[in-house]
Formats: sequence, structure tokens, C-alpha cells
Amino acid sequence: MSAESSTITVRLVRSFEHRNFRPVVYHGVNLDQTVKQFIAFVQKDVPSRAGLPPPFKTYNYDTMKIIHQAHKSKTGDLVVSLEDDDKLILKEDSTLKAAGVANETELAFFCEEDYRSYKANPVSAW
Repeated sequence: MSAESSTITVRLVRSFEHRNFRPVVYHGVNLDQTVKQFIAFVQKDVPSRAGLPPPFKTYNYDTMKIIHQAHKSKTGDLVVSLEDDDKLILKEDSTLKAAGVANETELAFFCEEDYRSYKANPVSAW
């Protein structure tokens, strides 16, 4: 499948503690663009996206992490895995393809500060 026709699901994570997230699907994603360019595109798209509750549209997202890739095993975590940050958190200066993103990859998009706080004390508030 060509890079121009890749489908990527971005999971907007609003709260790790409350497991509050919404998936947004992007079709026709070019995997040769940098992670920084894709983050800027998603940050610009989310506030104008129909169907998202207002808190998701105004949240301060800044970090992407691979959750799942097509035809590979899924994690048992409900929001995002807390392991392998060095491999799975996307580096802004690399391309999506070089970072390991392929067609039908699912990415988490979240605030890094919130993620670090949750990782230090992974307690769900149910």
C-alpha cells in the first residue's frame, strides 16, 4: 500500500486516570512527512472536527505514541501502554515511516506532562 493512502487512527487521550479518550481516523496520510508536521496537522484539525466534545477540541496535546500496529498483538492496557517509551513515543524530527508508523497504525495523542504524572502513579479514578 502506498504512503499516500495510509490510514492512521489517532486516539485523543484527555485523561489517563479517567480513561477518557476519543479515536479520530485519518485517511490518505503521507508516511514520508515528519512527526512534527503530522502533529501540527492534527492539532489544527482537532478544534474544527465535528462530533468531538469541546474538552477534546481545546486540550493541549503534544506527544504521540504508537499503541497498536496492524497484524500485531495488542496491549492489555485500556488507554495506552506505559512500557517501551523509548521505542514507541514518536520523535518529532523523524518521518512517520522511520518512527515505525505503517498503514492502519493506531497512535495515542496526549499531553506529555499528564502522561509522566500518570506513569509515576498509575491509578485509575473510577
